Amino acid sequence: MAEKMVDKITRLMSKPESIRNIATVAHIDHGKTTFSDNLLAGAGMMSQELAGKQLALDFHEDEQERGITIDSANVSMVHDFEGKEFLINLIDTPGHVDFGGDVTRAMRAIDGAIVLVCAVEGMMPQTETVLRQAIRERVKPVLFINKVDRLMKELKLTPEKMQERFLNIISNVNRFIKTIAEEEYKDKWQVNVNDGSVVFGSAFHKWAMSVAFMKKKNLTFKNIIDAYENEKSEELAKVAPLHEVILDMVITHLPNPIQAQKYRVPKIWRGELEGETGKSLLSCDPKGPLAFVVVKIVYDKHAGEVAAGRLFSGTMKQGLEVWMNGLKKRVRVQQVSVYNGAKREMIDEVPSGNIVGVVGLKGVFSGETISLEEMQPFEEIKHMFEPVVTKAIEAKSPGDLPKLIEVLRQVNKEDPTIEIEINEETGEHLMHGMGELHLEVIENRIRTEKNVDVKSSPPIVVFRETVTKESPTVEGKSPNKHNKVFIRVSPIVPEMTEAIRRREIPEGRVKKKDPELWKVLENAGMDSKTSRKVREIFKGNMLIDMTRGVVHIGDVIEMIMDMFDSVMVGGPIAREPCVNVKVEILDVKLHEDAIHRGPAQFYPAVRGAIRGAMMHAKPMLYEPVQTLQFDAPEEYMGEISKTISNKRGQLLDMTTEGGQVSVKGKLPVAEMFGLSSDLRSATGGRGNHFLVDQAFERLPDELQQKIIKQIRERKGIHAEEGEAVSAR
Repeated sequence: MAEKMVDKITRLMSKPESIRNIATVAHIDHGKTTFSDNLLAGAGMMSQELAGKQLALDFHEDEQERGITIDSANVSMVHDFEGKEFLINLIDTPGHVDFGGDVTRAMRAIDGAIVLVCAVEGMMPQTETVLRQAIRERVKPVLFINKVDRLMKELKLTPEKMQERFLNIISNVNRFIKTIAEEEYKDKWQVNVNDGSVVFGSAFHKWAMSVAFMKKKNLTFKNIIDAYENEKSEELAKVAPLHEVILDMVITHLPNPIQAQKYRVPKIWRGELEGETGKSLLSCDPKGPLAFVVVKIVYDKHAGEVAAGRLFSGTMKQGLEVWMNGLKKRVRVQQVSVYNGAKREMIDEVPSGNIVGVVGLKGVFSGETISLEEMQPFEEIKHMFEPVVTKAIEAKSPGDLPKLIEVLRQVNKEDPTIEIEINEETGEHLMHGMGELHLEVIENRIRTEKNVDVKSSPPIVVFRETVTKESPTVEGKSPNKHNKVFIRVSPIVPEMTEAIRRREIPEGRVKKKDPELWKVLENAGMDSKTSRKVREIFKGNMLIDMTRGVVHIGDVIEMIMDMFDSVMVGGPIAREPCVNVKVEILDVKLHEDAIHRGPAQFYPAVRGAIRGAMMHAKPMLYEPVQTLQFDAPEEYMGEISKTISNKRGQLLDMTTEGGQVSVKGKLPVAEMFGLSSDLRSATGGRGNHFLVDQAFERLPDELQQKIIKQIRERKGIHAEEGEAVSAR
């Protein structure tokens, strides 16, 4: 009797050298989900006829309707290579920039990425973004050049011209890897036609070729062109099936968990590598201490919360009692399962090195570290871009309010790039997302999948508050007048800001001596004395303890950090998040008796002092701006320039090639609502735009007061809460 797929998977799970954890990453519409269908069909998990049409890993209705991937999807399959079986755990990720958070989280779970690039369009902005996300997590890339059929059918290229185009795409990918990779991997991770780490083909027509495969099967470019000229492309799929060529490349060029964890763990885990847990993580030891990282949460109407993630060490068993390091609580594992597209197959236990689903981790969030005993958690999963668009959302029927709050919390867990703000006082519920489409999709799912009828406000832009000069020293007094804190604020220097933005300087509270952090701070221009006094880096802001000889500072430093976080989340001028603010604690006068310096006394003193110092440091608003690439036929060049200037934008660059124009422009997000329809009408539906980068820049002076007034009115902020502030 034939062995069931789930039994094959279970058998191979305990052989880490035979496992490959991989993902597909690409720009939108470069063919990832059609490509994944082919891999599933090749593994015997769906029919060959439906591959490319079924879109098996787009299992939400809205993904099928819109023709885009919105959620990452997991699947495990088995592939025979040179007489040996291998287990491939694949994650299909979204290409649209609004859903880039799913890509970032998937990168934590995998060791290798297949980067898809369209042969016609070449490397696009989102290709760069996803490649950057992969390399930042030390995930090794290989390259698949897709849609080669279009070069022959639409562009009618000769074999020489096709090769030239391939080499151009490969050199662009390699140049980009060299620019962003760490020193050790700049050359090691270059993709190469000759060694087989580059494959080209057509996912739609189900074939692929690599130089190694062409030599093995005695094929040439001429065979490919002849097949298309004689309309026999289906024969190519028989001679060179896509799944075989791709999975051979994956097994040959991408690492197994034992190889990958040796270099990935030091990057994503800041614990003691010489300790028992550290050694087990580095060697992917199934007998070592348990270490499981959650990367995605899905709600199953029968099982509840299903947490998918990567098991780096130990063995996950049904019924095991585990410790959640972020939530600080014990829970019991109810089910352990492997993935089969939208289907989960339950099994009893899973050893390290695998991607698994776990039921029973009540309250869990993405990025949580699960272990048996308390351990140093894995690094927080950082997303490339921050949410910049907000909508207020409310239930149409007051009776649905409790259900809406529950659903919003679920939504935030399923997609942590959606930030949910529930204001108990005003009853306002805010959803912060990556863009209009992101919020529209979530709102639609709340209606259709969660069955809550909601209405929402027009989209609002999230601004940032900052300071532009150094403040005088400001004193904050506790309500009982027994404690004082002296604060000074100033802007963070641009080099430091850039290093924080590029994530070279890690965020978080500094709990112990951290020579690595001191080194990166000093490289960004900070002197060695000050670098040792940095206490916290929070959302692009910095807290430094400059006090000397304060006896009880250890008792209150956590409270100071709490209030620093609180003010940085909502600044003094409009309660918008702060950025690039350096807060220095210069001195603290404390009451001898601990009872007189508790949170009720100390919180208002610190909060008042930081806000007061910011008001003395010429505070102002920064607005989110996005650098976009616009592509359209050459005759629409003028229309695109006009669209950019009408939206308070700035033209950065313009190139033309083969009748197409590519324009780069920088636009304020506040002016971008309706940009897609404006661009469609300006270019007769033939223009596209893609996000290249995002940053916060100074809002023009003439708009500062107007916008501050609008935000304060919207939030119901009246005169400042009269916190005692005095310049010393």
